[in-house]
Amino acid sequence: MKIIVPMAGRGSRLRPHTLTVPKPLIPVAGIPIVHRLVADIAKLLPEPVTEIAYILGDPAYFGDQVVAALTELSESLGAKTSIYRQNEPLGTGHAVMCAEPSLSGPAVVAYADTLIRANLSLDPDADSVIWVKKVSKPEQFGVVQLDKSGAINALVEKPASFVSDLAVIGIYYFKDIGLLKAALQDVLDEKLTHGGEYQINDGILRMMQDGKRFVPGEVDAWMDCGNPNVTVETNKRMLDYLAEEEAPLIGNITQKNSTVIPPCFIADGVQLINATVGPHVAIGRNTVISDSSVKNSIIQANTTIDHAELNGAMIGNHVHYSGTQKQISLGDYSVVK
Repeated sequence: MKIIVPMAGRGSRLRPHTLTVPKPLIPVAGIPIVHRLVADIAKLLPEPVTEIAYILGDPAYFGDQVVAALTELSESLGAKTSIYRQNEPLGTGHAVMCAEPSLSGPAVVAYADTLIRANLSLDPDADSVIWVKKVSKPEQFGVVQLDKSGAINALVEKPASFVSDLAVIGIYYFKDIGLLKAALQDVLDEKLTHGGEYQINDGILRMMQDGKRFVPGEVDAWMDCGNPNVTVETNKRMLDYLAEEEAPLIGNITQKNSTVIPPCFIADGVQLINATVGPHVAIGRNTVISDSSVKNSIIQANTTIDHAELNGAMIGNHVHYSGTQKQISLGDYSVVK
């Protein structure tokens, strides 16, 4: 089994945090988004993952440190690492085709901007599974259309009239991803684009037209990391799930006259001095929080927070903050006093 991870985007909606760190490497509940996504998928699949192919963007942005982190992730799962580049933003289908040498055999394609809770069961009679989540406003999403047997017979982007309430979350299984490769190659050869981009949906629709059977797989939870506000909310939900699973969340920290209200993730080396932290706070390594109250927030590593009251904040690495705003988004190396 392979996992194909397109992650070449610059994460513009998550700025300023993605100015220095690619979006899939932003930590949520203490672990980078792509690490948590890939590890969760690998844990849920019925067979071992042998290769993980990452499609990255410009090497000046997705540099050696990113490659090293992704290689370490693959090795931790016993899988080979393959690195590919999408040098132009030409769409989801084009991104998958950038990994063309790896597109054979059974594979999962997972876009690295979402987190899930699910039982990823695979229908042995299906050629593909498209994972979905029931939503209250399907007109805001791409949704699947089902036939009378419950198989997928169409994909509809932001339908003006009701088609279904099952939104596509961006995770797909292919019994033989080589069939998707062939279909997408036809799309590229015909220059079939939407707004100048090649979409994975057009390859999937070609496979459906060729008689391949697609079925939906519903996830229990689908969590977005699109902008600072929703990422903070995803951090909250993930901490709740981890607390239910009794995962270890607090490392070797120093507390002086301080209180931690769970669930919180607190990394090694954190110092809490005259502080109240939690609930739903994630704090990176070697951060110092003093004379402050912090809840429902993400604070990254090597940051100093003093004389502050934060609620709903997202603060990067190497930041010094002692301002008065409760809900604030600060990128790496910011200073606000």
